Amino acid sequence: MRTQVVIIGAGPAGLMLARLLEVAGIDAIILERKSAEYVLGRIRAGVLEQGTIDLMDRAQTGPRMHAEGLIHHGIELAFDGDSHRIDFEALVGRHVMVYGQTEVTRDLMAVRRGTTIYEAEQVELHDFDGKPWVTYARHGVTHRIDCEFIAGCDGYHGVARQSVPATALTTFERVYPFGWLGVLVDQPPVAEELIYAHHQRGFALCSQRSPARSRYYVQVPADEQVGAWSDDRFWDELRARLDPATAETLQTGPSIEKSIAPLRSFVAEPLRFGRLFLAGDAAHIVPPTGAKGLNLAMSDVAVLADAFIEYLAEQSCAGIDAYSSAVLSKIWKAERFSWWMTSLLHTFPDAGAFGRRIQRAEFDYLTGSRFAQQSLAENYVGLS
Repeated sequence: MRTQVVIIGAGPAGLMLARLLEVAGIDAIILERKSAEYVLGRIRAGVLEQGTIDLMDRAQTGPRMHAEGLIHHGIELAFDGDSHRIDFEALVGRHVMVYGQTEVTRDLMAVRRGTTIYEAEQVELHDFDGKPWVTYARHGVTHRIDCEFIAGCDGYHGVARQSVPATALTTFERVYPFGWLGVLVDQPPVAEELIYAHHQRGFALCSQRSPARSRYYVQVPADEQVGAWSDDRFWDELRARLDPATAETLQTGPSIEKSIAPLRSFVAEPLRFGRLFLAGDAAHIVPPTGAKGLNLAMSDVAVLADAFIEYLAEQSCAGIDAYSSAVLSKIWKAERFSWWMTSLLHTFPDAGAFGRRIQRAEFDYLTGSRFAQQSLAENYVGLS
């Protein structure tokens, strides 16, 4: 087989890249090691910045998002029961939309017209410093695809970044000593907007997927096991970390999904290796506190799609040559914001009394300064 672009990974980043290329008349084949059902079964967050909303429209996948997505004009921050609303519209004149990553994936799958090969095993990348080609196995048969470019959108553990010689790659990483225990429940959200709460027992987040489905999180140690948490234990812990009025109105029920997500910050540099390009979680990981993961991946592939289109349509190398430096500039700003939100809202085992007082001082400064709130709002809704 031959195509113009081989995309490794059929998550939202890979699907969006393929769709943007498809709209521009460029052929791409996606290779995904899991089944389509598995990909759609992944439960992920879904706070969309305006840039991601605009990209969904550009990809002609926006109608259901606009019909079902929930516009949020702000968030609530709480510290030991004291709360303050950050009004995005008043501060920066923009908003975000709550629309689950699973739904983004579903919409992109629905419009896909090109070839997506699921359950592709033993994927290997070849000669990406020259004339690239990719091999994969399916049902015991090995196949080869020749191409112009390879896009690695296959996540942190994917084959794309692992195919790069270690000497050509520099990585930066911080692993946090805690994770998020998340529960999905078919109950109305406890509030119209997201609540981020710092408590001496640990962080808590009240989020949502729809007017009838809620997503809640509590901070747990990094080595915690999901099996140690019954539904009753989770609801009791969540209530303890919320202010009494919010805890009183919380509607609980049987969890329909429960999992623990570890928290880490990670960046790889550079993101171009000949004709191999990394994007999304293959290139970077952010803690979910700042709602940047999906949006950053979408920003990557928007830049990469334009670079591929420019080269294949005009034979100009300007976009592909600038890709790595252009996206890394935004990646590090998102890493900084996500680190800052994480540092403010979580409890750290070694912080001690001094560390908590610093967090409290940061919260008090934030809630008392319009300039500080504008900075938070500008970063949360998405830098241009």
